[in-house]
Amino acid sequence: MLHKIMIVGEAWSKDDESNHLPFTGAAGWLLKQVLSQNGIDIKDCYLTNVFNFRPPSGTLKSLVGDKKQAIPGLPKHSEGWIRNEFAPELDRLKHEIRIVKPNLILALGGTASWFLVGDGRISKIRGSTLRTQYGKVLPSYHPAAVLREYSLRPILTMDCGKAAREQEFPDVRRLRRYIHIDPSWSDIQDFYRSYIAPSPVISTDVETIGNQITCIGLAPSHDRALVIPFYDPTKPGGNYWPDLESEVRVWKFLKRLFAEPRANVGQNFLYDARFLWRSYGIPVHGMVEGDDTMLMHHALQPELQKGLAFLGSIYCNEEPWKLERKSKTLKKEDD
Repeated sequence: MLHKIMIVGEAWSKDDESNHLPFTGAAGWLLKQVLSQNGIDIKDCYLTNVFNFRPPSGTLKSLVGDKKQAIPGLPKHSEGWIRNEFAPELDRLKHEIRIVKPNLILALGGTASWFLVGDGRISKIRGSTLRTQYGKVLPSYHPAAVLREYSLRPILTMDCGKAAREQEFPDVRRLRRYIHIDPSWSDIQDFYRSYIAPSPVISTDVETIGNQITCIGLAPSHDRALVIPFYDPTKPGGNYWPDLESEVRVWKFLKRLFAEPRANVGQNFLYDARFLWRSYGIPVHGMVEGDDTMLMHHALQPELQKGLAFLGSIYCNEEPWKLERKSKTLKKEDD
């Protein structure tokens, strides 16, 4: 039987141990309901676990030891180093993946994500389809975690909605985007003429540190954006622009741009607009509350988180980009 989706959990529960099958208890019942809400019949999915047995203590704490006993090549689990004697369980799971060849692996919980993705921080990486050595993986919360914290249910439901779409093809598909960085004045003018001027809407993001704007991002379409920097720590005085006259010219351009009759969209954009006005005397015209993605999301899902990373995991199909940052952020708080 062809299984488009393989669902991987952590280990057997007490009910699973009695039935010698995964997801047969309360967690399985909840998973069945959530999948059904999204048009997925759990009978069409291949169900398994990282460890197909019930740990002696009921948790993975009983499987850990010191680093010398750890399974080679695997990162540390949140409970500790998983002992090498349990490596055959992981070999069994690898074999199942090779046999089933699913279009999508739904990794439920930190343990499944720890093994399949190499990162068990489920709250950080859930909701994104990820390329792995085992194929396309979509991490989300384990239904057992949802039973303990029921506010997680809508998140699991939305992630399963993404799984319903992603099960139709095995590859990770992302939009190709073009980001123009380190522009000169002529680059800014060319970008405006080619992309901003013809567009009836623009998405704006302001990055700040203290009371200073470090850069402004302008996106007139879903696949094209320009980043205008003002702060550069590698340059004398920290200014990206070579002299005051050059920087003033850019600020005047932005003032003219935001005065044009064009819709402005942004995440927590009321903060950005207020910052531009109070700190730089630049009013933003064409802005209405309905163009603030944070407010619109809050109107739709008032019980959920409102940060940009969370919205990206729900509404987009990007990688968890904030985990790619290697240096301290200069980003304003967007929650």
